[in-house]
Amino acid sequence: MRILRVEEPLKLREALIEFVFHVYQGTEGAYPALEWVEEKPSINDFKGFKKAYEPFLEFRLGKEFDELYVGKEDDLIIGTVALVYNLEDKDVWWVPGEIKGKKTGLIEFFMVDPNYKGKGYGSKLLEFAIKRLKELGKEAYVITFPELEAYSYYLKKGFEKVMDYREFVVMRYKLHPTGAGE
Repeated sequence: MRILRVEEPLKLREALIEFVFHVYQGTEGAYPALEWVEEKPSINDFKGFKKAYEPFLEFRLGKEFDELYVGKEDDLIIGTVALVYNLEDKDVWWVPGEIKGKKTGLIEFFMVDPNYKGKGYGSKLLEFAIKRLKELGKEAYVITFPELEAYSYYLKKGFEKVMDYREFVVMRYKLHPTGAGE
């Protein structure tokens, strides 16, 4: 897998909607959670998914993400990860004020194609994101839902729960994936 920075994220919007829909199907509608949608589309309703998700994705690509990366095999997107670290300038209501400082870097939009799950691609993307944030002088955080599989995954990868915030769990990277301390 090659990890590539996306210089103009909005130009990749259509491919990303299709990729995220594939993740939505593969997680039986669990991710993305679409928590703002009153009636979530079925996992076979691409039009309904696109209608609900596209405005949110456009906001994230255009105004939220500071850096976006895709993991590719051949020309196929098999994973994504975004970094958000200029938090003071953004309307990120799901981020608690206590962590909105200059040292915080969020790992967002972290997904792997369900067909590639369990093959180490997610670990490579996550390790890349943690390393990149460290290069920028930031502490790596993730904000997820406690009921998602991602929560236990992050715990295994060296993140620790910092707090509950609204319906989310805020986690900070503490350990190396091997379990050794920094």
